Amino acid sequence: MKSYRSILFDLDHTLWDYETNSTETLHELYHDHKLVEVGIPSIDDFLKTFVSVNTHLWTLYDTGQIHRDVIRYERFHKIMLEMGIDNYELSLKLSNEYVDKSPKKSTLMPNAIEILDYLHPRYPMTIVTNGFDEIQSTKLASSGITSYFKSVVTSARAGHKKPAKEIFEFALAESGYKSHETLMIGDNLLTDIGGARNASLDTVFYNPYKVSHQEQTHYEIHDLKELKDIL
Repeated sequence: MKSYRSILFDLDHTLWDYETNSTETLHELYHDHKLVEVGIPSIDDFLKTFVSVNTHLWTLYDTGQIHRDVIRYERFHKIMLEMGIDNYELSLKLSNEYVDKSPKKSTLMPNAIEILDYLHPRYPMTIVTNGFDEIQSTKLASSGITSYFKSVVTSARAGHKKPAKEIFEFALAESGYKSHETLMIGDNLLTDIGGARNASLDTVFYNPYKVSHQEQTHYEIHDLKELKDIL
């Protein structure tokens, strides 16, 4: 077993439970704004369309095809258009409330606190995320995990987005550790695993839903507790 001295963690979907926190927020928006009255027939339709549009937009953002502002200001308009509703003013209200409320939700992925408690005395840890500065800071604080990390490296602060190797090199420089001493843990094969590989880092692919893939990873886990077998 290789010895590591430093850990890099992705945040969304890896530690912070994006799906649960997002779904809870969308339920609130659907009911608070009485979206059934504007033509969205059910919460299930709203959630399904959000996931489809949101996933597509984040893929475009991660691959450098759109600016972050498209997600911030166009996401809910595109969702509503998909459902046959053209109301940009309402879409902006939904966007503003979503961005305000969702990061304040506190649900973490299963066993996240247990593994952070285990790792924290043993390794300096850094968050590396394509998320936006103010939002990611709120997520860390609301879920009570800020103190586990020496640093939070966002794409805005580093000037590069995962999977670019430069964001990982930025994180390494800030941590003071070399690539061969550091392990990257994340759920996204493109941004986390591919990006870390670009920077010559070993990787752990966190795959809780056991998604089939053909990518090469140093390690693959389905539960965060399995990190105890590696570290």
